[in-house]
Amino acid sequence: MEYIGATGLPVTFDAVPIEDGIDFWISNAFLSLKSIVETYHLDGVDIHYESFRRHNESFAYCIGELITPHKNQSVIDYVNYQFYTDKVKNPRDKMERFRLRAMQFDADKLLPSYKMNGRGIQGDAFFDALSLEEENGFEVYGVMIFSADASSSNDYYYERKSQAFLLNSTRSMGCEVFSNY
Repeated sequence: MEYIGATGLPVTFDAVPIEDGIDFWISNAFLSLKSIVETYHLDGVDIHYESFRRHNESFAYCIGELITPHKNQSVIDYVNYQFYTDKVKNPRDKMERFRLRAMQFDADKLLPSYKMNGRGIQGDAFFDALSLEEENGFEVYGVMIFSADASSSNDYYYERKSQAFLLNSTRSMGCEVFSNY
């Protein structure tokens, strides 16, 4: 897994023009990421969303256009949209955010995510939200949990419970639980 981004100085995409026919940044970023993945035999690329301003259409457009060809060429297996940055506190709102992101990213590649002791939905309400997602027709192919360091203090409860959820799911096949360090 390669990490792109940081939580330090904000990065702006304001200078990236969004006009029909102008895709030099997207094309260059696509080729660069593909080269990095192939050269270093990476199993994933993490594009970190937290440092960007809300409602930044340039960033959302560029990342969306960057992700699409990678998904189409099987370079991107899953999208870990960090739902905990949305600060959603209940299962129904979490499911609605998942529905929104599933329209923006391929729903079959979108992973629900959970941050230990963090922002967003906490505790077993996270699993209530996963159940709601399935009840509303979404497949849950895996779960991303941040972070393994924090999870170690509770014997990886959320990783184990996620595995049990995925194994008992009537819809999920070939699922994975990912834990970031």
